[in-house]
Amino acid sequence: MSDVRPGQRATPEAARDPRGARGEAARRPGKARGARPAPPPPGNGRPLYVTGLVAALWCVGIGLTVLTTVTLLGWVAAPKTALGHGLPGVFRTAVNFWLVSHHAGFSYGHGRVGLLPLGVLVLPGALLYRGGAWMIRGLGLPDRPRIAVAHVATALAVPYALLAMLMALAVSAPELHPSAWQALLACFLVAVIAGGLGAARAVVAAQVAAEARGRRVRSGLGALLRLLPDRPRSLVIGVAGSVAVLAAAGAVLVGGSLATHMSESDRVYDLLAPGIVGGVLLLLVELAFLPNAVIWGIAYAVGPGFAVGAGTSVSPTGVFLDTVPAFPPLAALPEPGPAPAVSLLALAAPFVAGAVGGVLTIRTMPSATSEAAPLWGFMSGTLTGAVVAVLAALSGGPLGGGRMATVGPSAWQVGLMAALEVGISAAIAAWAANWRILRRPEGEEEPVRRRRRGKRKAKPAAARTPEVAVPPPPPVPEEPRTVPEEPPAPRPSPYAPGPLEFEEAEPVLAPRRPRGRRAPDPLPELIADEPAPPEPEPEPEPEPEPREPEPDERDGKVVLEGHIVEDPEPEPEPVPPPREDPERTENRGGAIYVLREEPRRD
Repeated sequence: MSDVRPGQRATPEAARDPRGARGEAARRPGKARGARPAPPPPGNGRPLYVTGLVAALWCVGIGLTVLTTVTLLGWVAAPKTALGHGLPGVFRTAVNFWLVSHHAGFSYGHGRVGLLPLGVLVLPGALLYRGGAWMIRGLGLPDRPRIAVAHVATALAVPYALLAMLMALAVSAPELHPSAWQALLACFLVAVIAGGLGAARAVVAAQVAAEARGRRVRSGLGALLRLLPDRPRSLVIGVAGSVAVLAAAGAVLVGGSLATHMSESDRVYDLLAPGIVGGVLLLLVELAFLPNAVIWGIAYAVGPGFAVGAGTSVSPTGVFLDTVPAFPPLAALPEPGPAPAVSLLALAAPFVAGAVGGVLTIRTMPSATSEAAPLWGFMSGTLTGAVVAVLAALSGGPLGGGRMATVGPSAWQVGLMAALEVGISAAIAAWAANWRILRRPEGEEEPVRRRRRGKRKAKPAAARTPEVAVPPPPPVPEEPRTVPEEPPAPRPSPYAPGPLEFEEAEPVLAPRRPRGRRAPDPLPELIADEPAPPEPEPEPEPEPEPREPEPDERDGKVVLEGHIVEDPEPEPEPVPPPREDPERTENRGGAIYVLREEPRRD
């Protein structure tokens, strides 16, 4: 039912404002009880920069609360001076941890620390993801979604990065000095990426919901690819497939090495003796550094490997180590000397990753020409190398001064080798996949595995409803059907001509035939080829009976109006002079006639 009173026109503002509809329904509950008004969208009526500032404060506050709680637990379990002096020192340490979670380094008395855990990025990333989605829902379904997502990400990232820089300057101390410019840059990038993904996911979810109209459809992170054009989407899918294969190979290497060196890890853990609370915190730190270890495994599989200090190297060509820090995951490093033979199987991972990336790139968007397919595959491999280089740069860094200033893989070496290995195999796989697609006929159906996705799963035997035997219905006698007789076809007339037979008309200018006798045919040469049908002979006319001459007709006299006139002799008819050309031709309806003039026969 409508909330508009009779005689009152509904305004667009009232139609768009759900709060006004809710207030009207509250005043008249009997009329709008069946309709449930939608809740007002968050941030409605606020400028975008104000909404971004609110979202940034919300993300910073929740993140600091979580890390302060964890730091306070560690301060209680550990010696009181380990995490700061008093509660102000605990809060300062929590802020430093919050900056480290965005990959912003810091300096202390012995050098700079840049080897930071990548796993801690999950906390601020999840908060910023939710903040971007909250902001875009306040705008509704925008007309230009890509531009709206960019505006939301920027409006969230700018105040977030400024707050991070201010906190880095506020907690700076001589013994621990966070880098303000790293805090500004790192927090801005993290906020742009995570907030933009959240906003894009919310836009896609709104679009899918508008198109589905009540149907349940998938609108997860994979649906974000709908905002990209066709070719960039195919490249993104190919790069994601290649990076996923490399990450799986690195995880297998790390897991196998940890399982092999489990005794050494236990020995390092006993040496540290962290206790119960310290053990839990140590486990959290190990989980936070697990993504770094997987990236180091990728660098080992690609070829260059990684370093654990100056003058050290862990690669398939050999292992050269020195004294390593007492950290349980580092106990999984192989022994110095030749690389284990089993680990050499990981060298095939880049080529497998390239094949997967090339096939995914072409299957997402095939190329019309066979020459362009290898180029797109090689581009996918090149982008994969760039992504691996960025990950390698983030996974390593200095750990103080001196010999530990070089820890982790070399970004440019790992990126270059990954681009070559993955790119070459991706180009070959892309060419083969595109050739197969072009060779496939147009009417061929999709593969069987795709058709099976749409099939419904069969119900288990217990869930199936038992079939009940239904007796067949009694037979119904059929009534005899009367077929109407077709009327007989009319008999053709014996005098009607055939469908393709034509009668030739008699010439119009032929000489008239005298009555009583048959005149010769005036056109013998034209009708000589076809014999003319015989004409019926005319019946002889009966001769008139002789009658007696009347008295006025005797002696050749005729009585005209009382006068007697003698019958004069008939004058002979004039004969026309003969023509110079006794023959002439005429064209009549496509036929040529030759006409001759013959002397008149008396």
